[in-house]
Amino acid sequence: MIGLIGGSGVYEALDLDEEREEHVGTPFGAPSGPITVGEVYGREVAFLPRHGPNHEHSPTDVPYRANIYALKDLGVERVLATNAVGSLREDLPPRTLVVPDQLFDRTRHREYSFFRDGMVVHMGFAEPYCPHMSTHLADAAESADERTGADEGVERGGTYVCIEGPQYSTRAESEFYRAQGWDIVGMTAIPEAKLAREAELCYATVAGITDYDVWKEDSEVSLEEVLENAAANEERINATIGNAIETMPDERACDCEHALDGAINTPSEAIPDETRERVGLLADEYLD
Repeated sequence: MIGLIGGSGVYEALDLDEEREEHVGTPFGAPSGPITVGEVYGREVAFLPRHGPNHEHSPTDVPYRANIYALKDLGVERVLATNAVGSLREDLPPRTLVVPDQLFDRTRHREYSFFRDGMVVHMGFAEPYCPHMSTHLADAAESADERTGADEGVERGGTYVCIEGPQYSTRAESEFYRAQGWDIVGMTAIPEAKLAREAELCYATVAGITDYDVWKEDSEVSLEEVLENAAANEERINATIGNAIETMPDERACDCEHALDGAINTPSEAIPDETRERVGLLADEYLD
C-alpha cells in the first residue's frame, strides 16, 4: 500500500475505486482525520489529510506520530508527501516544484520519536528522505511536466529547513537560512520524515514553492499569496503523485524497511511492558 500525506486536492484528483474510509485508533492518539483507502492504477493507496479535513491542525499541533502509526497499521510501506514551501533562492521562483533530499530542523515543540519511556532508539537519519523514492518522485514530476507542457521547472535535491511556525520567518531568520545555503523553508517536514524512518517506511516529498519567503526586498509573504500559488501548484503536484503511483516499482530498492535493525540501544528485557506494547507494531521483530 502507498500512503499519501497532503492536502485534499491530491485525494480528489486521484478518483479512487472501491473507496472506503478508515478510522484508525493508535497508542499515540487519533490521526489528523479519517484515512481514505482505495485503488488507483491497480494499486491500493491510503490518503491522510495532514492538517485535518478542515485544516484545523497547525504545523506544531499535527498529530504526526498518530498519522504515521495509522498508515503503518493499515499496511502502508511507502509514503508520498506534499508540502507548500517558501523559496530561499532567486532561481527557484514561486510555482516551481522541488523534491528535496536534505532537512534542517529548526522546530522546538514537537514529538520526534515513537520510542521513549524506557526505550532508547538511535536512528540513522543522514539521508532523511528515501533516496530511491525521491529519485522516483522527481522522475514522475518531470514526466508529468512533459505531458502537461508546464513552464515551471522541477528541482532535484535541496535542503528543506523546517521552522516551527505557524508564523512566517522574520527577515533576519530568512536571511540567515539563505546564508547557510539552504533552498526552501516550510513547517511540516519534521517530525514527519523522522517518524516515517522509525516506522521503516520509505518517505519522499514533492514541495510546491508558493513565495520567496521574506528575504527578497520586494517580497512580503501573505496568506493570500501562499494560497494563490498553492492552488496554481496543485495541478502539477497531483499529476506528479498520480504518475508516481502509476509507475511505482513493485519492490523497495532501499534500506528503509530495515531502519530499526541495530538501532535499539535498550536491552529487550529492560524495556517496560507498557512501552513494548505501545511500539510493538514497529519494533516487535527486533525484540526478544
